Amino acid sequence: MSGFIDALFNPSMPFVRNALFAGLLSSILFGILGTIVTVRRIAGLAGAISHAVLGGIGMALYLAATGIIPNLPPIVGAIVFAVLAALVIGMVSMRAQQRQDTVINAIWAIGMSIGVLFMAKTPGYTDPSSYLFGNILLISSRDLVLLAALDLIVIVLVWRFYPQLEATSFDDEFSQVKGIPTNVVFLILLSITAIAIVLLQTFVGIVMVIAMLTLPAGTAGFSARNMLSMMLMAWIYSSIFSIGGLVAGWSFDLPVGAMVVVFAGAVFLSFSVARMMARKNRKTKETP
Repeated sequence: MSGFIDALFNPSMPFVRNALFAGLLSSILFGILGTIVTVRRIAGLAGAISHAVLGGIGMALYLAATGIIPNLPPIVGAIVFAVLAALVIGMVSMRAQQRQDTVINAIWAIGMSIGVLFMAKTPGYTDPSSYLFGNILLISSRDLVLLAALDLIVIVLVWRFYPQLEATSFDDEFSQVKGIPTNVVFLILLSITAIAIVLLQTFVGIVMVIAMLTLPAGTAGFSARNMLSMMLMAWIYSSIFSIGGLVAGWSFDLPVGAMVVVFAGAVFLSFSVARMMARKNRKTKETP
């Protein structure tokens, strides 16, 4: 622990401070969007988007390397593919609920396959893992600005449209009766989630994104009384998991992203076991 603190305040090691700030900024998105993803039960959709972006990354690398669109950043292609994947899945979900899982799996597989094909034709060596499995210790100040900007956008939107968001998350039919454009809200939500997934996975890695969109919110769900409190608690849990994983990874020379996920998973499983035991004890006491 003392070694991490020394590194944190070492002027020659700014990447440690950037990693800490990135974990805290990412926690805002994990807490807010993770709660929505968990409540609406669309975690599979988030997983499909996070893998489908490989198609956009591969296409952007190919267009840039061949000179068709010089200097095209891979993240631009990733965002385009992510939003398109989210809109396709969203439209199918609204029109044919029973086919949602099929479309999610199809988008997942097709997106990755398109990325592999474009990378195979891209001149030079291309390593997709560098784009899919980010390293939080390599985050730059520019990345922090992007994360902070997305945090601000998400917070403002949630604050402005919270009643509509809460209503559509729990009861679509009642929301439609009340005149709320549930389909529009759903598609906007998916688009914002897609953009957040792209930014987060290129910074902290695909495994950490999928896990942190569900585990902190799932842990918060054990004690939260409403959606807002669940968001706040998930935000706090995400911050704790991120800081704890960063400290443990640095102290034991282990991958930070993996440590964050293990930490979050251990806490979630502990809460789950405690809840199961509490229910079992309560049933035992109620049994004559």
